[in-house]
Amino acid sequence: MKLLHSGKVRDVYEDRGDIILVASDRVSVYDVILPTPIPDKGKVLTQLSLWWFEQLADIVPNHVISATDVPAEYAGRAIRCRKLSMVQVECIARGYLAGLGLQEYQAKGSVSGVALPSGLVEGSKLPEPVFTPTTKAPLGEHDEFITYADVAAQEGDDLAGELRRLTLEVYTRGAELAAARGVIIADTKLEFGRDADGRLVLGDEVLTSDSSRFWPADQWQPGRPQFSFDKQFVRDWAAGTGWDKKAPAPDVPEHVVEATRARYIEAYERITGRTF
Repeated sequence: MKLLHSGKVRDVYEDRGDIILVASDRVSVYDVILPTPIPDKGKVLTQLSLWWFEQLADIVPNHVISATDVPAEYAGRAIRCRKLSMVQVECIARGYLAGLGLQEYQAKGSVSGVALPSGLVEGSKLPEPVFTPTTKAPLGEHDEFITYADVAAQEGDDLAGELRRLTLEVYTRGAELAAARGVIIADTKLEFGRDADGRLVLGDEVLTSDSSRFWPADQWQPGRPQFSFDKQFVRDWAAGTGWDKKAPAPDVPEHVVEATRARYIEAYERITGRTF
């Protein structure tokens, strides 16, 4: 196989004209890869993505060719995919206010140009899910909020409309399925591309603990940080170290690694009903 790209979490290879997407155990926070891996993280992300791709197939096609026709050393953490020409927009849907969306709201009263009601606090449920796109920054740089008009100017009105519609439909379906299993999906980030026939296709990962915020519904309480089944636990640890959020990052202590692994696995098992 030929290595095409090594990202923050995934390595992308070319094989027999297809793409082999390999999810590593690397973890990144604040756009910096931490030196300490989270065991089994790549397998959890891959298996959860595959489950979601099946649940969402009637909404949007995806890039999956096979989860088994992959090199043996990557079994469980790799997917054989169709080649896509990726859209240069990070498509984000938010149903609750958290993270950078909360910071943007506190500064401007809006996120990505979408005005939100006054008086919202951390963890508030929004009146309806909103599309809040960002740029797709190179490794080591930060994504920036852009408006829907910016997306339309960059990609054209028709594609911008499809990106918004599909992002919100995927989020809504995902949020409903997860809610029935006691999990709130606060927000999620999606990536789309065009295949050889020009179809818009869902790629990369979908509704995982790396690309989404998962909260236990029975512990949700607006006005404070939420317990999370995602890498927010690592973000919070990193923020508390005094680290300046620039490479190199500090080593992650064993108890944080173990707790993070447990949260990823619990999210997978709660949402899918399967045992990891």
